[in-house]
Amino acid sequence: MTFIVILTVSAALILGAVWGIYGSLSKKLEGFLVALAGGALLVSAILELIHPSLKNDSVGITLLCVFLGATIFTSLDYLIKEKWGSNSGAGLLAAITLDGVPENLALGVALISASPLSVAALSGSILLSNLPEAAGGAKEMAENTSSKRKILILWIATAIILSMAALIGHFLLDDVPKSYLNYIKCFAGGAVVASLAIEVFPKAFKENKYWSGVATAIGLILALYLNTLGE
Repeated sequence: MTFIVILTVSAALILGAVWGIYGSLSKKLEGFLVALAGGALLVSAILELIHPSLKNDSVGITLLCVFLGATIFTSLDYLIKEKWGSNSGAGLLAAITLDGVPENLALGVALISASPLSVAALSGSILLSNLPEAAGGAKEMAENTSSKRKILILWIATAIILSMAALIGHFLLDDVPKSYLNYIKCFAGGAVVASLAIEVFPKAFKENKYWSGVATAIGLILALYLNTLGE
């Protein structure tokens, strides 16, 4: 099950890239899908990654881990995009990978002990996020370069790296005490929340304006419903 879930989620990046390079994707549809995925990811980050630690572990350490996750993600995002530049192939790969690592690391950790429906809520949210993100990113890259093959290779490399992040989160942390595992989830949750604020919601509003609010609510409702089924 672990490999199937991780491969399915990562394959969405490749499918999205193919869609963006060779197919057609309207800005409004892209914005709607990104917002929907953002709403679902927000709920999953809070309920699946952060809330369990609030119930069972130190509240202070839990909140600190969330803050550290958000701060470190934001700092790295700033360094890659503002200082190092994301126009080169390596810089762009780093930027794309950074956006996906927290989600995929969290997915790998969640697969250790979460219920199937809880995993479905988180993995479904990530899949919905990966598809339009890759499609939009690949489309923009294709407009700026003539080598579609290089673009596709870049996204395949990204999918492989993010799959490895999920597998590392699953197998290397399998024997970690539950309280420490919860803190790691909180760290990843903080990074996910920061990525939503910096990358996802601004992009969704830019592409689809006020319908992005409705789409976010739909994603939130879907994730909440899946979470109630898993209880």
